[in-house]
Formats: sequence, C-alpha cells, structure tokens
Amino acid sequence: MLDPGWVDEHADSFDVFHLHFGFDAQTPSRLDDLLTALRGNGKPLVYTVHDLANPHHHDEGEHRAQLDVLVPGADRLITLTPGAAREIAARWGRTATVLPHPHVVEPDGLLRPRPPHDTFRVGLHAKSIRPNMAPLPVVRVLADAVAELPGAVLRVDCHPDVDDAESHWYAPGVLDELRGMSREGRLELSVHDYFDDDALWDYLIGLDVSVLPYRFGTHSGWLEACYDLGTAVIAPSCGFYAQQRPCFTYGHDRRGLDTASLRDALRRAYEERPGPRADPVERGAERVRIARAHELLYADLL
Repeated sequence: MLDPGWVDEHADSFDVFHLHFGFDAQTPSRLDDLLTALRGNGKPLVYTVHDLANPHHHDEGEHRAQLDVLVPGADRLITLTPGAAREIAARWGRTATVLPHPHVVEPDGLLRPRPPHDTFRVGLHAKSIRPNMAPLPVVRVLADAVAELPGAVLRVDCHPDVDDAESHWYAPGVLDELRGMSREGRLELSVHDYFDDDALWDYLIGLDVSVLPYRFGTHSGWLEACYDLGTAVIAPSCGFYAQQRPCFTYGHDRRGLDTASLRDALRRAYEERPGPRADPVERGAERVRIARAHELLYADLL
C-alpha cells in the first residue's frame, strides 16, 4: 500500500489514506513519491504520529528524514498526547489532533479479575532488546531495590534470539549476566519466544508492576495494556508515557539512568498498590469517542 503503483491501481477503492506504522523500509524519496501519487489521485493523507523517535533505530537520522516528508505532507495529523503535539508544532509548525489510544485488551479482558497472590511481583520484559532498551542497568537497580521490600520478587523475561549469534537481535553477554543473577536468587528469569496475545495478558495481569526499560521513545501500547489489566507501570522520563495513562516515572533517557528515581518509583508502587485500572465502561465510551473523532476528521477531508 506504500507503493505509488498500488495507490494508482486502487484509487477507486478508498477515500482516505491513513498511515500509522510500517514505513521503516521506505526511503524519504519513496515516501515523497507516495504523497505525489495520493495527491495525483485526489486522496487525502491522515498520519497518526505514534513515534517521534523510532524505538527500532539507533540512529534517528532516517526516521527524522521520513517524518520531514510525512508530517508536512499529511492533510491531517493525529497524535496521542499533548506533549507530542507540542513537539510536532515546534518542529514542523503543524497542529496535530490529540486523541488517546483506545483499549488494547479486548472488552472481556477488561473485566477479568486479577489473580490473588501474596508477593509483590515486579516484572521487566526485555523482549528482543530493541535499540531503545537498556535493560541491564535497570535490572541491576531493581534487583537491589526489590531485596529491600518484604515479599517482593523480580521477574525478568527475554526472547532467546538475544543469545543467538546469527540473529539480528544478538546481544552478547546479556543472558549470561541475567542467568548469573538468577542463580544468585536475585531474580526469576524466563527465556521464551514471543507471547501470543492471551499469554501476554496472562503475564501482565500476574504482575503488580511492569517496568519499561526505555532510554528513548514516544508512546507505548504496552503501557495501555497494563492500564487495561490493572498492572501498575514504572515508565521512563523520556517520551510522553506519563501523559498517556497514570503511571510512576523515573529518570531514564539517552543521557543515562537516574538510579535514585527508579528506586523511589518502585517503593511508591509498592506502597500505593494496587495500581490504577481502566474502568471498562469508560474505556468503551472512550473508544466510541475516538471513533467518532476519526469519522468527523475523515468527513472534513471529503
């Protein structure tokens, strides 16, 4: 769909082209070709700016160049938080409509009871260690801090590809250190392939708090899922996570980690549990409002 030829071939089958993700592999010039094809066919572009910094890229240059095409060229912009909208205005002089992210967990899951347990379970999922993640410095602090909280345990999850020298995600030494900490009893380590949705919801609802080990980024669907399930989140100071949903925050960005703020956020989550949880009725009403806002925005373009 990002190919100009696709636009020319299918122009009679759509009214508005709405872009969210999926353009990482497109050069800025190809994205400019896409915009030219849309304009030539009289099709407006709506772009939801989820990421001002791409969590999959070490170097921001390519993503910035892509945004320099898409943001000025879109007919309408949407983003998720006021902070992101302010940054868009400052960088490109464009106004973005702020619409929150709708619920991630399906409606039945919003009503799911949280499982009772006697411990305070802290989770950090390193996934495949995307470029925006710095899990080990965060885990080291958490392991020490959890040991000071009665009944607290730390669970760390990771995908096996970080230990595969043939994998794009190879991160030598990470699992060696985590396994060592596990043998010392400082954390519980779980190495497994990607969760499907049901397994992910089971994992998240079994935690009291999920810690996001990001050093750059913008918004988080993971945070939204935690809010749906009543799992507290400790989010970094980079990006605009704290504007999405209620969460605890700590200092973490490209400049490094503020260990004291992470320890403080963990203690606050421990003392103020249970974490905030989305009201299912309000989440449903919010989704209707978001859909209506999109409908009005599309209609205004036609």
